[in-house]
Amino acid sequence: MASVYLKNLKISLFGESHSQIMGATLDGICPGIKIDFDKINKELNKRKACDTLSTDRHEMDDYKIVSGVFNGYTTGTPITILMENRDVDSSKYENIKNTPRPSHADYCNIVKSLGYNDYRGGGHSSGRLTAPLVAVGAICKQILSNKNIYIGSHIKKIHDVIDDEFDKNNYYEEIIKMNDESFPVLNQEKKQMMIETIKLAKSNFDSVGGEIETVVYNCPSGLGEPFFDSVESEVSSLLFSIPAVKGVSFGKGFAFSRFFGSEVNDSLYYDGEKVKTKTNNNGGINGGITNGMPIVINTVIKPTPSIGKEQDTIDLLKKENVKLKIEGRHDPCICHRSVVVIESMVAIAILNLYISREGRLSMK
Repeated sequence: MASVYLKNLKISLFGESHSQIMGATLDGICPGIKIDFDKINKELNKRKACDTLSTDRHEMDDYKIVSGVFNGYTTGTPITILMENRDVDSSKYENIKNTPRPSHADYCNIVKSLGYNDYRGGGHSSGRLTAPLVAVGAICKQILSNKNIYIGSHIKKIHDVIDDEFDKNNYYEEIIKMNDESFPVLNQEKKQMMIETIKLAKSNFDSVGGEIETVVYNCPSGLGEPFFDSVESEVSSLLFSIPAVKGVSFGKGFAFSRFFGSEVNDSLYYDGEKVKTKTNNNGGINGGITNGMPIVINTVIKPTPSIGKEQDTIDLLKKENVKLKIEGRHDPCICHRSVVVIESMVAIAILNLYISREGRLSMK
């Protein structure tokens, strides 16, 4: 069982939720790129649990880059990032190791590992492993921003509360503004309604899910390698690697099923020397290749499965049906913490596609 991404960029992810060390190795970055450590810290801070909307587990997410960076610049060799898990409490998991939690990966991991899995905190399947991926994504985002390619998101929906849409004529300013927010929502009134929805779920020992809209702005046309390395294939394969993701769409996505072609086709026109489309229903992608318009991605996050309500499950030792009440420290909603994880995975995918077209040294 390997957690390895093997493309132009190569990423190896290691560790478990309660292991002493976890981390990632990023290979394929060219030498001579200046690393802004403050930007890595800023990205990691967005993922942290920091208020009543999050778990009571508070990890500092301090990291060490132990290879691949020297005197602040990449050397061209593999970049290894290490993180410690310090605020762990494994006691709650001893009582449920033989009673898989509903909608968690517990049962699947038991089968996959022949019973030798690390069950503490979800082990290798935990969202905790997204922390080193955010550090990797922060490096990729820096390289893309050096090429004037920017990534930003807002929380489009929490349960039944829906945010305003991005201003399609003002993408750059809005995504830059959202990048400074820990709970990025365009409409502040809707933001408060979302927060109240999460608090209500928490008070009822329940959880809620939502949807994140992400935009890649100023991505050049011509990226993507159809059929099997199309933009949609690359981006969605990485997004589905995030444990809580259950849906990914581009542009209008599933809403396309409700329209005639004449209503949603994106007409081409010249804006000076630049080719644009009058609408962007396809989310900046045609035939698996970028067309130069903003790439628009929608990602669905399921409700956190660890809830305080009593649920049905099984006892693997007794081989009988039982009731389970999960205890411990869990998020009532992870959408706001997932935003930076989604952006990190999108950055990895876009940079990988950029290297495919322009070559490794084009990163400088």
